Amino acid sequence: MAWSNCLSRLTMNRDDIDNLIQKGSFSCACNQPELQETHISWIILCDQDVFKIKKPIHYDFLDFSTPEQRKYFCQEEVRLNNRLTQGIYLGVVTVSRLQDRFAIGTSMGETIDFAVHMKRLPDQRRMDLLLTRGMVGDQDIFAIADQLITFHSKTTRFDNQDTEGLLVKVNAIQQHEQYVTQKLGEEYGIIIRQMIDLNTRFLNENHLMLQERGHSGFVRDCHGDLHSRNIFLAERPIIFDCIEFNPDYRRIDLLNEIAFFCMDLESFGCRELAEVFLEYYNTNYPICRNEREYALFVFYKAYRANVRAKVNLLRAISDAHNDAYLGEAARYLDLMQGYSKELGAINER
Repeated sequence: MAWSNCLSRLTMNRDDIDNLIQKGSFSCACNQPELQETHISWIILCDQDVFKIKKPIHYDFLDFSTPEQRKYFCQEEVRLNNRLTQGIYLGVVTVSRLQDRFAIGTSMGETIDFAVHMKRLPDQRRMDLLLTRGMVGDQDIFAIADQLITFHSKTTRFDNQDTEGLLVKVNAIQQHEQYVTQKLGEEYGIIIRQMIDLNTRFLNENHLMLQERGHSGFVRDCHGDLHSRNIFLAERPIIFDCIEFNPDYRRIDLLNEIAFFCMDLESFGCRELAEVFLEYYNTNYPICRNEREYALFVFYKAYRANVRAKVNLLRAISDAHNDAYLGEAARYLDLMQGYSKELGAINER
């Protein structure tokens, strides 16, 4: 109890992270540590290793507010990602402090936090970077699909799908409507309002279909964050960084899972690769069986564009001086609108 009470009073901030990078100690070779930051984590790249520290934050979809929570979700991240990768996630290590210095994975000082320890992968093989260079082909797509089919066919099944919870998730972007209108203009506020109406109608009209898909085994414990930045194209694709912070975002319809990947490919202008992936995956593991289920696939693509827009809005809100995040949010909102129009055309047929 004394350890827990002491630990709960200690929380790292950005100044501490900078201190760690500038003069900290690491349990591995780390000659020039490099910081990458997301809206929920600080990621420190060393020579051959990576350390990922969760930010002490609390959103509506995750809670990293206490050291105990952060330790638990570090452990979950390692456990869950080992389903798809082997030898990449090396374990959970302590972050400690001795006077004015910080350390990761060493025995110095008192423990103040925790980090996921990973093997560093070659940046030049990260799929999103390869997509921008036109260096991803059909064989890469087939290899990713084969790996996902094996994973999806074996992972835990859930018979029920929470359609009310899904509606809350897809409409969560509404809380940022005022900010979007202020920063991007009224037309983007309109896009959000129109999408909210479409989401509500679509899920209400297709409630029975979603429930049937759960009963048919299509709701599984998936990856949950399946996009190209989370894939390295090595000799065998390495698919990592699944959702650990909230199982509801991972226990989803398989169409929802692959819709994220296809939306991501299309966001790079690679619609043909997205079509190749869907056709190959669905031929070998049929999960999209008719036109109504294809409409659901398009709905999920719109939802996933919605998610990426929201992530970039959160980044923009936390970093008011970085307009790039607003630009990315606008790009995904435009993509979301395109899917909503496609969905409307399907519904009219």
